Amino acid sequence: MPLIELTLPKGLKNNGTDMQSEGRWRDGNLIRWTEDALGPVGGWIERMASAYAAAPRGMIAWEDDASARWIAAGTYSHLYVSNASGTTFDITPAGFTSGIEDAAVNTGFGGGFFGTGFFGQPRPDTGNYSEATTWDLDTWGQYLVGCSSDDGKLYEWQLATGTPAAAISNAPTSNLGVVVTDERFVFALGAGGNPRHIQWCDFEDNTLWTAASTNQAGDHTLQTSGRIQAGIRAQGQTLIITDRDAHRCVYTGPPFIHQFEKVGDACGLVARKALANTPAGVFWMGQNGFFRYNGSSVEQVPCEIHDKVFKNRSTAQSSKCWAVTNGQHNEVWFFYPSSASVEVDSYAAFDYGQGIWTFGSLDRTAGVDRGIFRTPIWADATSSVYDHETGYNYDSNTIFIESGPMNIGAGDNTAIVTKVIPDEAALGDVQLTLKSRYYPTGAETSHGPYTAVNPTSVRVKGRQLRVRLEAQLPGKWRVGNYRAEVRQGGKR
Repeated sequence: MPLIELTLPKGLKNNGTDMQSEGRWRDGNLIRWTEDALGPVGGWIERMASAYAAAPRGMIAWEDDASARWIAAGTYSHLYVSNASGTTFDITPAGFTSGIEDAAVNTGFGGGFFGTGFFGQPRPDTGNYSEATTWDLDTWGQYLVGCSSDDGKLYEWQLATGTPAAAISNAPTSNLGVVVTDERFVFALGAGGNPRHIQWCDFEDNTLWTAASTNQAGDHTLQTSGRIQAGIRAQGQTLIITDRDAHRCVYTGPPFIHQFEKVGDACGLVARKALANTPAGVFWMGQNGFFRYNGSSVEQVPCEIHDKVFKNRSTAQSSKCWAVTNGQHNEVWFFYPSSASVEVDSYAAFDYGQGIWTFGSLDRTAGVDRGIFRTPIWADATSSVYDHETGYNYDSNTIFIESGPMNIGAGDNTAIVTKVIPDEAALGDVQLTLKSRYYPTGAETSHGPYTAVNPTSVRVKGRQLRVRLEAQLPGKWRVGNYRAEVRQGGKR
């Protein structure tokens, strides 16, 4: 009897109906493709247990001039710094104004406009909105600078573990965030309470903010109807993204100091931390899609898991969305709260080297890529911090991948599968389950799971088949091209 390959294209596709994922992988968790073989992402080990009083919403790692390595993290109420050995210090500034841990939407009395909506119908999620507090953290030389989205002051910490961070003298207040340019200008974003205003200090002097002919301090108001969400260094420029559009800033020197130009429209950032810089450009999550700045313009990133992400994302808690690079694997990971959760519990990962998407479930609220430290460092909602891409511990998470339906011929004949010939680095690393049904919306029957042997005897009958592979043992397993022995039955 003939053998057919069960080889499917790399990446997950989860848009539209079930049949629109025909012949593709449709669902999965904690998997990736490496050198054309399917396997698990790297595991993690705990680095610091309950390091902070609440979930971190901003994190940075850096090395000072004495080669000491640091990790800083901000929560809605505190700012912390940890040394390389894991000792954590509270450096919350004196007089710091705490924000809020969870976003809040007022859909009750006074939370919307009079006369809108229909009597007797639930009010839509359009009331006054308060974001979950996030932190912008950056470095100015060897020192840490930061700004909480609710407190609004610019702070600096000068490496003394017994001394808290302090407000930067003369800096504007009521800011939305901060970014330091490649030229070492500190940019206050949303400066002075104007959500479109940017103000910067003098060159190499972050205490001089008043513009004069003798210095390079200055300010600029973006020509936009949006509100500044974030700034990030990108390819010798500084990219400023609002909730509606994107602008680049290039240092030109006196007399104008910086030149601003809009580079993208209808590409607003969904949350202040939902962007990441990579060698392939800056990627970010918008309200209803993903975008990339390639150094000159903004383009929307094709996404084959759009429905899975944006139809399953909590809009009320969208300010908790965030992104981090995983440069070792040419990936950007976007974390977000699902519609069933108040806290971050899901991710979408884009492999920009191969142009493919994966997704899954994972509780992480802030993190940094490898570089300063040997591995990526990510934290969860319990404020525990983990070294990622190391070992094969996944806690209680299930690692699996499942296909969309596969038709035999035109799908009007039944198929009888009698054998499966696996292609694994080591037999038994994954278990196989076959699922069959006769109609796209019909009842589905599961067969298995089967522990792989060569060949694996099965007996499955149906017009449509679905394949599920689930990891059984921790380790660096690899799956290649499965084949199945199939004979065609009748039309009944």
